[in-house]
Amino acid sequence: MYNSTVARLTCRAVLGRRRALILFALPALLLVISVSVRALTGADDQIAANVLGGFALATMVPLIGVIAGTGAIGPEIDDGSIVYLLAKPVKRPTIIATKLIVAIGVTVAFSAVPTLLAGYLLNGNSQQVALAYAVAAAVASVAYAALFLLFGTLTRHAVVFGLVYALVWESLFGSLVPGAKTLSVQQWALALGQKVGAGDLVTSDVGPTTAVVLLALVTVGATLYAGQKLRGLTLAGEE
Repeated sequence: MYNSTVARLTCRAVLGRRRALILFALPALLLVISVSVRALTGADDQIAANVLGGFALATMVPLIGVIAGTGAIGPEIDDGSIVYLLAKPVKRPTIIATKLIVAIGVTVAFSAVPTLLAGYLLNGNSQQVALAYAVAAAVASVAYAALFLLFGTLTRHAVVFGLVYALVWESLFGSLVPGAKTLSVQQWALALGQKVGAGDLVTSDVGPTTAVVLLALVTVGATLYAGQKLRGLTLAGEE
């Protein structure tokens, strides 16, 4: 379920010049904020949790997911080059699986790793805050990559829809509205991060078992549906 040629082409698309600028800018901003906060307030566990939860997990991770997930397939559909890829003797599930692996890898690298570093800068991983939020970021990266990859197969405006989802649903409703929290990837990821963290600095409105089930359903469901849409695109092209 992996093809090196597809992976290479996907990496080139995801890490293109414009996307790469944003991919590097967001983690850099997080690290700058972390250094500045540490210099101004010292090592404070609650402030560290606020920064990692409020900016890293609620904003940076879904935005990077949008860039990586939609970038894994969206540009090829937009410019029509996907037709040439689909004409190759590569199974459609392999194409989607390979693109998902690349999207997950990029999202984890540019979100979970900087989150861990930012946590150490903020409070030296006191109460396992840095590790807990890094785990949450990595878990969320998987679901976001699958979800936004699906967006890329559904519409030419995947980035717009992805940004609306990331900034409005995840960052706003998923963080503030009680009922919406149970349908937030962020909250599902926090439920697993909570198992790693010490104390009550990392909390979620969703239980860990429910979170695992929902994360699996979204990831697998989005991946399978993306494969189905890609198969439909192939049939349309052949007709």
